[in-house]
Amino acid sequence: MDIFSILTLIGGLAMFLFGMNTMGDGLVMLSGGKLEKILEKLTSKRIMALLLGAFVTAVIQSSSATTVMVVGFVNSGIMKLTQAVGIIMGANIGTTVTSWLLSLAGIESGNVFIRLLKPSSFSPVLAAIGIILIMSSKSGSKKHTVGNILIGFAVLMFGMDTMSGAVSGLRDNPSFTGILTRFSNPIMGMLAGAILTAIIQSSSASVGILQALCISGLINYGAAIPIIMGQNIGTCVTAMISSVGASKNAKRAACIHLYFNLIGTLVFMVGFYSLNSFLHFSFLENLASASGIAVIHSLFNVGCALLLFPFAKGLVKLAELTLPEKDEKEPVSTLPPVLTALDERFLDRPAFAMQLCKEAVDDMASKARTAILLTMTAIEEYDESKVTVVERLEQEIDHYEDAVGSYLLKLAGKDLSKNDSHLLSILLHSIGDYERISDHAVNLAECLKKIRTQNIRISEAANGELSSLAIPICDIIHLTTEVFHDQDLIRAVDVEPMEQVIDDLVMEMKHRHVTRLRNGECSPEAGLILEDILTHLERVSDHCSNIAAMLIEIQSDSLDMHDYLEGRVKNGDPHFMDEYNRLKTVYVLH
Repeated sequence: MDIFSILTLIGGLAMFLFGMNTMGDGLVMLSGGKLEKILEKLTSKRIMALLLGAFVTAVIQSSSATTVMVVGFVNSGIMKLTQAVGIIMGANIGTTVTSWLLSLAGIESGNVFIRLLKPSSFSPVLAAIGIILIMSSKSGSKKHTVGNILIGFAVLMFGMDTMSGAVSGLRDNPSFTGILTRFSNPIMGMLAGAILTAIIQSSSASVGILQALCISGLINYGAAIPIIMGQNIGTCVTAMISSVGASKNAKRAACIHLYFNLIGTLVFMVGFYSLNSFLHFSFLENLASASGIAVIHSLFNVGCALLLFPFAKGLVKLAELTLPEKDEKEPVSTLPPVLTALDERFLDRPAFAMQLCKEAVDDMASKARTAILLTMTAIEEYDESKVTVVERLEQEIDHYEDAVGSYLLKLAGKDLSKNDSHLLSILLHSIGDYERISDHAVNLAECLKKIRTQNIRISEAANGELSSLAIPICDIIHLTTEVFHDQDLIRAVDVEPMEQVIDDLVMEMKHRHVTRLRNGECSPEAGLILEDILTHLERVSDHCSNIAAMLIEIQSDSLDMHDYLEGRVKNGDPHFMDEYNRLKTVYVLH
């Protein structure tokens, strides 16, 4: 093997790993975070968790990625340790799909139709389709993502063929075959497989490299089997690294993954080689094939799952014994679940991380709405306990703004789809508006408290007008929250007419109040505090309008919100005018 063959081998390996990474990332982006949400929601039954773990891993082509997600779920409190066991077992089964896909490269036949099943026959066509999709679509779109998946698969298979071709000349090299013969020693082979997989952080990739050697006729089953065993141990390194700095339960989840593979490998190795000492399996001397590797890989992982599934609770107990509870308990997070869920491990799964942020901002919006509604009820009947709740909600919303804002900024640097990019912009803009709404709720509560404590008399007419104004304020905060939660662009256009009507009502109230002041019906002190109340209510409706307008504008790829709001009013948009005129008859001052 000369220097050029070595360079070809390195190039083939680079293309193989790049193709696998590109295809995996494309599949994850195409799923749009839905697979991770399925894992999060549907894992109460262990058998369901196992099946879901297998399915998700088969789709994203990485058991390491699935296990890292599980560590993140457990660390953030989304998932219990007992739920994680089933997913981890399923991930080991799901990862075998890759080896079956790669085994197609070993197809040899004179039949035209069978040869068409060989990836080297159809991957050029997939590559051509992929490049057309990429060049004819915008980055982040579904077509662009599908193109990346097809290109990734084509590069993956081309890299595998390149590796096989580069090492095919070593078949008759005594030095190289001597090295491979040493892997027939179960311990040596297992160590080699574990080290290789730990280095490249992917059991699917290391199995693919092994299959490339098999296609060249360089390795027999005696050497391949212990390497496969070691690969299952080496893949645990990714989860172990991910658990560093995580909670104790997250570390236990990584330990369960390690113990599952260690125990399974130990049982298989002892059982298989004990039988071999008596039966002397002749097939161990036969040259391994790519499909044979896929069979062994599948049998081992399915067998481990069947063997250890009944002992899932035992694996949990073993992990708890490894990392026992100490006298000093871990500090319990005072943050709500939607914020603790924002684990940095999910940043490598941007679509899922974006959904977590959306849930957090939805919760933030709900708290801001509650704060306003409580304040509105306090206008008619002051209640100190309601004021206390409003102040607490405002402090919580401040935490939401800091936590979600920081997480979104980290997420902004990731590879996002077009829809996720839009959602990120919407969330970044909206959290500021919701935080300001909560501030106005506190300011309103303070105004009402001041009226109560300083015995400021508000005229009956002014009180009646405030009660009338509270109705559209409650309606607009309800509508805005629902529109934001559902990302409903159709109903979002109804927010601005309502905001315009509220502006008119506030203006009319101010005029009426000036008249009452001139007639001596209201004191100057009451006039000042009423002015503050009206200002805060008007600002609440302004922020609701900002949220709805931002939603519409970002989804339509235009960020000039000011032009949008001015244009609807000045240009007499038909829908706007119809809704505005209708609402003017609904909301009137008494």
